[in-house]
Amino acid sequence: MDFSLPPALVAALDAALEGVSRNDLAARAAAQTATFRSGGTSRPIISELDALAYGLARMPATFAANAAVFARLAEVMPDFAPASLLDVGAGPGTASWAAATRWPSVKMVTMVDHNPALRALARRLADGEPLLAADIVAGDAGADGAHADLVVASYVLAEMAEADAVRTARDLWPRAEQALVLIEPGTPAGFARIRAARAALIGDGAHVAAPCTHDNACPMTNGDWCHFSQRLPRRRDHMQLKAATVPFEDERYSYVAVTRDAPPSRTARILSPPLEEKPGLTFKLCDEGGLSGRFVPARDRDETRRVRRKGWGDLF
Repeated sequence: MDFSLPPALVAALDAALEGVSRNDLAARAAAQTATFRSGGTSRPIISELDALAYGLARMPATFAANAAVFARLAEVMPDFAPASLLDVGAGPGTASWAAATRWPSVKMVTMVDHNPALRALARRLADGEPLLAADIVAGDAGADGAHADLVVASYVLAEMAEADAVRTARDLWPRAEQALVLIEPGTPAGFARIRAARAALIGDGAHVAAPCTHDNACPMTNGDWCHFSQRLPRRRDHMQLKAATVPFEDERYSYVAVTRDAPPSRTARILSPPLEEKPGLTFKLCDEGGLSGRFVPARDRDETRRVRRKGWGDLF
């Protein structure tokens, strides 16, 4: 699936980039990447150019991850049509763009972020439909505030200790009228936060809609972690900013989407890219019975064709 930035957001980014040195933005983006990789936060983003560098470098990948997660939630809950959205730790508003693109029913949007430079960029980019009426306010993820049908915290918990991340997820759950979505980098640390938050939310009465097809304890063991990947095309400015040599990027992410109402019964989720070799196809599944390996012999042509149409992260 192609989850490229929507045309309105591309146009807004292009307008913001007029007259701005790409080399300067590239240097700022590189410094930010080094900070994040060393465990730092977004607090050093203090200027308009800092925020723009962050937006240009990270919005395409985080939009793709958010859009992929929302597509999974919509697949499981086809009647879900949120009218209101609370985007916590919104940054430049990436999750809000993805949610409004997935669900045109979203009319009331509140973005909350502690960083004034990122809030200013979010306002500038949202100066048109579908987010023109968005309320963009100062605040932290755990602060009390607005409720909404859909609450999203995207790439937010990574800036917290695991215990604080769990506490924040539990604080957000009462503010979600219908669904809460948490998205983190697809790293062992990112998954650890998602896994801990998932367990706490189930304890608070939430039902897991995706990626899990059950509310049982997570069966991941022995250092494995549940994550997925979304490929996205790179625009020229994006490639230049990241000194990239290939026209695409693979964003790895972990997530959990929980709902008030139990989702319809599902079967299993594919947790690894199907590996095709001469004897057949091999892949990993997760369902209410735990983790299992599946092998489809090449001689079973009908099943082989069916599996080939599936991918990493799909329901099976």
